[in-house]
Amino acid sequence: MSLDAAPATVLVFSQRAEVRAAVRTALGRSPAPDVGPLTYVECATGDEVVAAVDGGGIDLCLLDGEAQPTGGMGIARQLKHEIADCPSLVVLIARQADRWLAHWSLADGTLAYPVDPLVAADVVAGLLRERLAQRPAVRR
Repeated sequence: MSLDAAPATVLVFSQRAEVRAAVRTALGRSPAPDVGPLTYVECATGDEVVAAVDGGGIDLCLLDGEAQPTGGMGIARQLKHEIADCPSLVVLIARQADRWLAHWSLADGTLAYPVDPLVAADVVAGLLRERLAQRPAVRR
């Protein structure tokens, strides 16, 4: 990680702790030399996700599309419609056939579950670069 790597806050949503842990493990502290360190916010319910995103400071959300009772795809669509500066959204899908649902949800990307660390790092780093480039410059 370089000294000028951009820190980011990643929200991980699933009602299942093992899914949240798998995502954190796959991404690690930094998905790319120019992105990180990552700070994680874990949410187990849809209400927690909405409150955290509404509170600000979240750069990217990884949402479990298989979560119950409220799935990540429904939450993604809700966030895109309700949050003016919505963070980047990635939906975890169990089946490739669910990509069309992720598209409907307005997600910025998808990851297959179980999570491939190389693919996850690439997808997340790309979206975070885009998101962080939109932040106002900080004067030192």
